[in-house]
Amino acid sequence: MKKTNVKNFKKTLSKFTTGVTVVSVRHNNLTYCKTVNSFNSLSLSPPLVLFSLGKDSSSIRAFLNSKFLSINILSKEQKNLSNYFAKKTPKVKNINFIKSKNNIDIIEGCIGNLECKLIDKIKKGDHIIFICKVINVMNNDKLKPLSYFNSKYY
Repeated sequence: MKKTNVKNFKKTLSKFTTGVTVVSVRHNNLTYCKTVNSFNSLSLSPPLVLFSLGKDSSSIRAFLNSKFLSINILSKEQKNLSNYFAKKTPKVKNINFIKSKNNIDIIEGCIGNLECKLIDKIKKGDHIIFICKVINVMNNDKLKPLSYFNSKYY
């Protein structure tokens, strides 16, 4: 074993295969989206999920000030969306959204979508953990998931 540093810590974590999501919020009548692979289910009853964002994220203020959000589980065909929303300050344009009753933008063409109410935020290290209650879901069983392993898409 080696003593942990940022470089070998990130390399080791890259060996864990994850799905890829884009989280979307509305703030001041604008849509903000970020690519997130730090997504987990937390509880089945009540239905809770969590994800984290870096404290220095360009859109962190929008996420901190939102009450509702969508978590969009990307399909294999949506690698371009993952790359696009991983950028520092991506502009939300030319994206096909479905508008929810809570005025949240839900990305079309995903294998799954969760509409959530933000219920808690926890600051730890250089990230903020967002805990959300899932209020609506949508699934598409015809698509294949986008996964991320060893810093590559599959």
